[in-house]
Amino acid sequence: MSLWNKLRNEFIDIIEWVDDTNDTVVYKFPRYQNEIKNGAKLTVRDSQVAVFVNEGQIADVYQPGMYTLTTENMPILSTLKGWKYGFNSPFKVDVFFVSTKRFTDQKWGTKNPFTVPDERFGMIEIRAFGNYGFRVTDAAKFLREIAGTDQRFTTEEINGQLRSLIVSTFSQSFGKSGIPIDYFVNNIDELSKLSQEKLNEKFSEYGITLTDFNIENASMPEELKKEIFEYSRLGKVDAAKLAQLKMAKSIETAAGNEGLGGAGVGMGVGMGMGHMMSGMMGGMVNQMNAGTPPPIIQFFVAVNGQQTGPYTIEQLTQMALQGKFNPDSLVWKAGMPNWAAASSVAELSAVFSQVPPPPPPPIP
Repeated sequence: MSLWNKLRNEFIDIIEWVDDTNDTVVYKFPRYQNEIKNGAKLTVRDSQVAVFVNEGQIADVYQPGMYTLTTENMPILSTLKGWKYGFNSPFKVDVFFVSTKRFTDQKWGTKNPFTVPDERFGMIEIRAFGNYGFRVTDAAKFLREIAGTDQRFTTEEINGQLRSLIVSTFSQSFGKSGIPIDYFVNNIDELSKLSQEKLNEKFSEYGITLTDFNIENASMPEELKKEIFEYSRLGKVDAAKLAQLKMAKSIETAAGNEGLGGAGVGMGVGMGMGHMMSGMMGGMVNQMNAGTPPPIIQFFVAVNGQQTGPYTIEQLTQMALQGKFNPDSLVWKAGMPNWAAASSVAELSAVFSQVPPPPPPPIP
């Protein structure tokens, strides 16, 4: 800096910030051993707030407008400085400009999948990402809680601090929403709104308000997608036609299997299988027409303090017969508020009824 600039900046007469960026949230007014003198001009433009900080303590906050700095419009700073009857000597103070404009298209996403329970499909791993917008609504609180004394604070820095809070709050909102996983796509707007409300309750502690919050996509394991697709088809496709189609394909495969002793034998076997499968499919069709089959009940089991499973009733029965599962084992399934002993769960009573008691002692 030239000698002229040093002399010119010895006392600050004009304090302002012309923001030529799209990502600056906080800008500290620069100085080179300079001081603010009585009567200096402060210009705070629209979408800005100026905050005076004296020795690390927030003093006066200025909304958009033009100010001539005197003790009358610096009441807090005057008290901190001990100016009872005005001041004549220049003073030093840190001046921070905080942008209050809306910052849009900020990205968020889950680095690792989070787990949520579902009534029909058990525990499900979900990944999600989207965007959000925010603005600073309390400049003093934002400086105190987030920005600190940085010379320049950008949206990239704040995103790093807010992203983990967004992901944790979103996963909690997802779990508490009660939206079935196969209806998630149709309820993205509802879940986005719910997440935004929950996030704003926490963001207010930092002087920030979310102006919008959007979920662009949520993904789940491919095998679960296939399971959901098959589950949804049961309610949409005519059960009788579906059974007939599967039966016809099975007959065609069996009839064309020459490895069973020639084409004639293959056809005979195919016809025999056709009659057998026809009866089986008929029973399945009748069962499907009677109503939607009940969901498969699955339980998680705690083993040495670790969650294992999920297991079906049949699997738990085999584990009980092998001595790997007993009435004192702790279990949990979707819908249960807490883990509980297997003996207290009604659905598992049949499991232990099939386990033989200990053999009698040998006859002396």
